[in-house]
Amino acid sequence: MRLTILGSGTNVHPTRAAAGYLVHTDQVMLMDFGPRTLMNLGKTGVNRHRITHILFSHYHADHFSDFITYLFDEIIVAKFEGGSRPPLTVMGPPGTSRLFRTMFGLLPGFDQAPFPVRYRDLGDRAFRIGATKIIPTTVLHVPGLHCLGYRVEYQGKALAYSGDSQYCSPLVRLCGDADLAVLDCSFPASRPNPVHLHAGQCGQVAREAGVGRLILSHFYPIAERYDVRAQAGEAFDGSITKARDLLRIDL
Repeated sequence: MRLTILGSGTNVHPTRAAAGYLVHTDQVMLMDFGPRTLMNLGKTGVNRHRITHILFSHYHADHFSDFITYLFDEIIVAKFEGGSRPPLTVMGPPGTSRLFRTMFGLLPGFDQAPFPVRYRDLGDRAFRIGATKIIPTTVLHVPGLHCLGYRVEYQGKALAYSGDSQYCSPLVRLCGDADLAVLDCSFPASRPNPVHLHAGQCGQVAREAGVGRLILSHFYPIAERYDVRAQAGEAFDGSITKARDLLRIDL
């Protein structure tokens, strides 16, 4: 399994794209697709027209807005530039199908895509894509918004992704014994926010879950002014990496 971080920041960050993660197993899939991640996807050398599955954690704009540009481009390339691609499956928390069918029913240029586009609402139930096992888990972010974290398992390796989350027991379970956990480190421990993990809590989750390696990601600009890696290390004595755009990790 290979993870490439397309975006390690938030909506408006001076040096980082927002949330987006490219995962290679026997599949090529994306987890979230926030602003500026599409440009970084182009820098990876991956053929964007071969991506078959996109998993969304939730529908704050910093986690999905580049999908609009991506799908529009896929339609244009297929219709007018002789391109072809396999079917695209878009998955996320309950309401995913209704959101995108409504949105793309109103926006011009999205009707009658010349390839199948399927939308799927997910619950907390594991499923497989080929030989890859996906485990969605509801996590706590903001009231009234359904948010998912994901665990990806392939060939004996496990990657956990928090999406946006507060500290909560479902997140710890999702990360249990994962080889790699990518956690929402929006804020430093000294400047906490009520609806996101801070760096100290990232370390706490990693320790309680027994993860092999912790990746801190999804930084708000204020996080850059503090040593969030050291703050996470106060709770977790394992390997800790501060994410950067286009960082590639092989599991």
